[in-house]
Amino acid sequence: MRPLNNEETTLVFSKLKNYIGSNIRALLERSDGLYCFRLHNGRIYYVKEDIMKFAATLPRENIISLGVCFGKITKGGKFLVHITALEFLHPYCQNKIWLKESAEQNFMYGNHVYKSGLARISENTPKYAGAVVYSSKDIPLGFGVAAKATAECRHADPMDIVCFHQADIGEYIRNEDTLV
Repeated sequence: MRPLNNEETTLVFSKLKNYIGSNIRALLERSDGLYCFRLHNGRIYYVKEDIMKFAATLPRENIISLGVCFGKITKGGKFLVHITALEFLHPYCQNKIWLKESAEQNFMYGNHVYKSGLARISENTPKYAGAVVYSSKDIPLGFGVAAKATAECRHADPMDIVCFHQADIGEYIRNEDTLV
C-alpha cells in the first residue's frame, strides 16, 4: 500500500471533482479525523490516516485491503469509481437525480435513466456532469453521468436518456465475486 503519485492523484481528484466539485477537501478533512487515498494492487482505497499508520508496519504482501475501495485504475490509465464509494460521495454531491418508484428497479438492473423515469433533477445540472441517483424516498441508489442538462430535460421525449448508468447498489449482488 503506497501513497498516490502526482499523476494518480490528479486522475482520482479530477474524477471525484466531477461528482462532488470542490468538496474533496471535506472528504479528506472530516470531523472524525484525517483521511487519505492509497494505492494497492491497482485499486484506490480511502482510509483514515491513523489506521493507515498502523498498517504501515505490515508487509505489503500480507495486506489484502484497507479502508474502503473507491475504485480502480485501469490499464488504459483511467480511474473507475466503484459503488463502494457511494456512501462517501452522496453527502457531498452537487448534482442529484431522483427516480420515480417505477424506474428504480430498472436502474438497479444496470440500465440508464430515461425521462419517463425521472421524478426530478437538481437545478443547474450541466450536461455530462457526475450525478448521484436517488430513490423517491431519498435513498442513494447509485451514480451516473447526466446525459442532458436540467433545461434540456424539461423538453425531452419520454424515451430520451437523461442519465448514463455508472454504478448502482445492485452491483453488490451482481458482482459480489469481484468487488473488494
